[in-house]
Amino acid sequence: MKPLMLHGHERSITQIKYNRDGDLLFSSAKDNHPCVWYSINGERLGTYEGHQGVVWAIDVDWETKRFMSGAGDNMLMIWDVQTGKALGKIEAKTSVRTCNFSYSGNMALYSTDSTMGNPSEIFIIDVRTVDSSFSTNDPILQIPLTNAPKATSMVWGNLDEVVISGHDNGDLAQWDLRTGKKINLVSEHAKSINDMQLSKDGGFLITASRDCTAKLFDADTLECLKTYKTERPVNSAAISPILDHVVLGGGQDAMDVTTTSTRVGKFDARFFHLVFEEEFGRVKGHFGPINSLAFHPDGKTYASGGEDGYVRLHQFDPSYFDFKFDY
Repeated sequence: MKPLMLHGHERSITQIKYNRDGDLLFSSAKDNHPCVWYSINGERLGTYEGHQGVVWAIDVDWETKRFMSGAGDNMLMIWDVQTGKALGKIEAKTSVRTCNFSYSGNMALYSTDSTMGNPSEIFIIDVRTVDSSFSTNDPILQIPLTNAPKATSMVWGNLDEVVISGHDNGDLAQWDLRTGKKINLVSEHAKSINDMQLSKDGGFLITASRDCTAKLFDADTLECLKTYKTERPVNSAAISPILDHVVLGGGQDAMDVTTTSTRVGKFDARFFHLVFEEEFGRVKGHFGPINSLAFHPDGKTYASGGEDGYVRLHQFDPSYFDFKFDY
């Protein structure tokens, strides 16, 4: 299993994402240009030039026509995937921390940080027509999180009727888009939620948190179903689309990395069984914490992006598919 090493970023990776077909992999880093790669051979297709700061979040719609990125220069930009042209942009008051296209591709959400007296806010916008007037359009819905912890990760819930937000105090909240009201709140995590990903059918939600655990939730009721425990903060977690497996990535904070040896195995991608919460495999490789993980939609490869600026594409061996848990 020799991984493909994709080195197109000068600074640490913030997020990676496959498109729905799985032929393209998008990556963003703390330099200001997101990249797109062929996932089959690791060839870089191009970069999206236009941001002036750290690109925190990226997403691509289900047709792979449009690509969205939110950055620390207070900009949310929507690009044409094929040409790399910026179609429209929205200027926020503070830096854009998360962005997601809805399942239908008609709407998008983004959330902003709380800095300089501005509260963290969640915006729902219409992205059916993106042109020069895009920046002046009013959002469909605006939810200010005043006196509430800031949103650190977001996903769309069922049928584009709810959105689920993870916060930096470990709360998980569900918002009704018709009313803009909070309909559910659970506090299972002790520290901030770094990443949330849905399962392939949208029924489950996995959260990765700084309290060294990842948890599996029911996406409708937000009931906590499983907990996967590690010794290090978990930065990202993903659910396999074909098997009952989850992969966790993390490591200690980037600032502490130089004080320990890489041999200790803190930067491994760790595979757990979805149901039994038991670890069955590790994959070494990165020279720093893993910041983002993604399974290929066919479940035969997975990608990880690390603090070292590399994206690694791992092809699973046949033994991975033959492996059966004894029960």
